[in-house]
Amino acid sequence: MDAELVALSAAVGLACRRHGALLATAESCTGGWAAQVITHTSGSSAWFERGFVTYANEAKIEMLGVRPETLEQFGAVSPEIAAEMAAGALAHSNALISLAITGIAGPGGGSPGKPVGTVCFAWCRTTETAGAETAVFAGDREAIRRQAVIHALRGLLIRLDSA
Repeated sequence: MDAELVALSAAVGLACRRHGALLATAESCTGGWAAQVITHTSGSSAWFERGFVTYANEAKIEMLGVRPETLEQFGAVSPEIAAEMAAGALAHSNALISLAITGIAGPGGGSPGKPVGTVCFAWCRTTETAGAETAVFAGDREAIRRQAVIHALRGLLIRLDSA
């Protein structure tokens, strides 16, 4: 694992411990990469509660409680789905904060409205509704997925440090 990801993992761990927050992840296009980065840090079991890899829409519905109507209306790669994934990760865990990632890593699957590299994120606490955003990353599949993990973890740090 490269130095940037190792440093992010350690920083997330420090922030979670400082705030007494257990973390859960809900991932689609990153396939558990965020959870892998998080658990790279020794002692992460003290602050990482669980991760959901919900690549298929049916998994999002079954494991996270994503509403089929939301999927139909907005598609799997949307801030609305990311928000439901983040809220679902909290509802189906003992965590106090969650992050969610859903996107199009490519090389195929993009469209004019949602090109390859489009990734939607959400972060949620048990005390508030999920906040979501969309980013578009450049590069190949690996680069897009890596940038998505970094963005998700940086966003988590911002939200933890603003508490």
